Amino acid sequence: MNRCCKRSAAALLLCAAAAVAGAEVEVEVGGGPSGELRLVRTGRSASPHGPLAATNQLQPGFAAPASNSVQAEAELRQTQHGKALGLPLALTVNALLQATAVEHEASRADARFNELHLNADLGAWQASAGRKVLGWDVGYGFRPNDIVQQETRRALLTSTPEGRPLAMLEQFGAEHALALVWANPQRWNDAADGSRGAGESAWALRGYRRLGALDAHGFARHGRHTGASIGAALAWVATDELEVHASWRRLESHDGWAIAPGADDALHSANPWRQALRGAATQWLVGANWTGLAQQSLMVEYWHDGTALADGEWDAWRQRNAALAATPAPAMAAAGNLAWQATPFDTPNLRRDNLFVRLAWSPERWQCTLDMLFAPADRGRIVTAGVQWQGERWRLNAAWRATGGPAASVFAQLPTRRSGLLAATLSF
Repeated sequence: MNRCCKRSAAALLLCAAAAVAGAEVEVEVGGGPSGELRLVRTGRSASPHGPLAATNQLQPGFAAPASNSVQAEAELRQTQHGKALGLPLALTVNALLQATAVEHEASRADARFNELHLNADLGAWQASAGRKVLGWDVGYGFRPNDIVQQETRRALLTSTPEGRPLAMLEQFGAEHALALVWANPQRWNDAADGSRGAGESAWALRGYRRLGALDAHGFARHGRHTGASIGAALAWVATDELEVHASWRRLESHDGWAIAPGADDALHSANPWRQALRGAATQWLVGANWTGLAQQSLMVEYWHDGTALADGEWDAWRQRNAALAATPAPAMAAAGNLAWQATPFDTPNLRRDNLFVRLAWSPERWQCTLDMLFAPADRGRIVTAGVQWQGERWRLNAAWRATGGPAASVFAQLPTRRSGLLAATLSF
């Protein structure tokens, strides 16, 4: 079990011990655990463009190939109810056991808790502590105000994400809700380099109010080193067929990739790309979802992410790639520096402005989807198609994804050109 799981379990047990010290605990006997068994096969092909392709042209085999993989998973869920000091309690566990075999690599096994948290019913308020999945906001392709979970969007196969260690107070009413969260409390005194992104210790506040057909959300966050941000979101059911949503967030500062100054065509002995604290930024999204009588739907979203690299930074990135590919320096040194140029691909959004279109059709037990993510700045695109069949206990999935656009576009230079997935899931 990894360190994060151990910290989360320890925090949960301490919380439980403090709550029930000196008191009798009543435990309700419930049913056995539920869950899923999954077998996933993923195939990938490498892109002929981009820094990793150029790396292997200079030094064949230097960059790891786009490898196929097989993954077997067992996800177990259990909620146990009881009482202590007269308070209703609920212990929720979601455990994942995973074995992965990747071409050209040694097989590996892993185990983690996606969720492990204790809930206490305090009347008008609910309290939670432990590791918990907590996703906020109204978008589909991107969520500016997903300020706690920060879940990866648009995965080929949807599964339970790994929750975040947190302590939370919630209040629910018929038309409103309020939540106060301390995320990653165990990292409050950690250095910034060890607690970035979703791992940063932060306070978060969410308020919700229903106003007829309009859902209104307000958000605030204060990160240990990124500082304050505020946000708002709206979702409006305009007609039986049409829903409109929007989200906005303003950040005092943010974590993002930055390259060492003067690295235009210079060779480095270490990766010049670093996660750094960058300035203020704005994120926003607008979208609409239309659903027809034959279970068909069309979703369109457009968003701006000011935390992504600017157009000028991507232009400089392309110029550096060209300079490294043409350098007279030894091939090994140039290949290593080109491989490091793939570092800024590790981010939720590559371009600041994005258009997302998704078609779906759900006849009876089937769901068919086709979507495209398009970057207007360089006309790059990512197209994804998926088919799902849902039975009483079995679920079968097939998905395919391809990157495209002009060879100079950022999406076309991603390491993987095409990927395909087959999955079988058995629920119990």
